[in-house]
Amino acid sequence: MKKINGIVLSALVMILALSAPCAAAADKIGFVDFQKVMLTCNAGKKAAEEYKQLFDKHKAAIQSSERELKGLQDELEKGRSTLKEDALQEKELAYQRKAREYELLVKDSNEELQNKDKELSGKLLPEIMKVVKSMGEKEKYTLILNLNAIPLAYHAAEDDLTMRVVEEFDRTYEPAQ
Repeated sequence: MKKINGIVLSALVMILALSAPCAAAADKIGFVDFQKVMLTCNAGKKAAEEYKQLFDKHKAAIQSSERELKGLQDELEKGRSTLKEDALQEKELAYQRKAREYELLVKDSNEELQNKDKELSGKLLPEIMKVVKSMGEKEKYTLILNLNAIPLAYHAAEDDLTMRVVEEFDRTYEPAQ
């Protein structure tokens, strides 16, 4: 019994000894919602508008293709009882070709939109990181966490640097030409 108490006491002393430097080192911690920064800053709003224009263009093309496909399907259904076998097969082949074209259009559109999203965020994120790093160094933060990267049960609102990062980013960011 004394041996177990001694082990437990030793473990508690070690835990306290190891956690004391960690607690002392965590002087100042900040939090940034990077996604909110990207959507709120001026360059992010411009990028979102550029993305929306591309999205709308693809959406219109997909909807047009859907209407054509639906028209072919309706013709095929109406002609099942009246068309000869050869004409019916020809309509089915036309419908299948259009369906493949439609699937390819949707796939290509999704890929292009994903690539555009990566491109736009790839331009902004490193610049936002520079602002966060600079702010952290100037104001002597021990740690600044990305609120989107890890789930946090709680953080104090006064430690949220998001809007300050947006303001600093808007003030200092100059897009490459």
